[in-house]
Amino acid sequence: MQASSHEQYIEFGIDQEQYAIGIQDVHEIIKIQEITAIPNVKEYVKGVINLRGRIVPVISLRCLFDIEEVEYSKSSRIVVIHHQEEAVGIVVDRVNKVTTFSDIQPPPERVGGVQGSFFTGIGLAESGLVGILRLDEVLLHE
Repeated sequence: MQASSHEQYIEFGIDQEQYAIGIQDVHEIIKIQEITAIPNVKEYVKGVINLRGRIVPVISLRCLFDIEEVEYSKSSRIVVIHHQEEAVGIVVDRVNKVTTFSDIQPPPERVGGVQGSFFTGIGLAESGLVGILRLDEVLLHE
């Protein structure tokens, strides 16, 4: 599957792995702020934040991908995305850059211990392989 050279992605890191989301889905990137826990939700839902008067749920990809949780650092960020008319925050360890991929390959069944269904493809970048997330699977994961 060839990527068009003008399609841009936000590349970010979780642990030692690199992932990407299409830039058209990203609303903004903010520093970590206080996340209010809410009861009776899936373990990967960290809670909600107040983003300029709008309540936004926040999920942890570390927890969803079964990677050990760590304390937030100076480089930790919340990537606020728009998905199906809703805003959702995703906690990431670091945001690397805006990038394009010269080639995108179909994902294998498992990517580093993570289900292949979470990915639309694997982008080939100068720094290595980058998993491009399928937001429908990640955000609607049961």
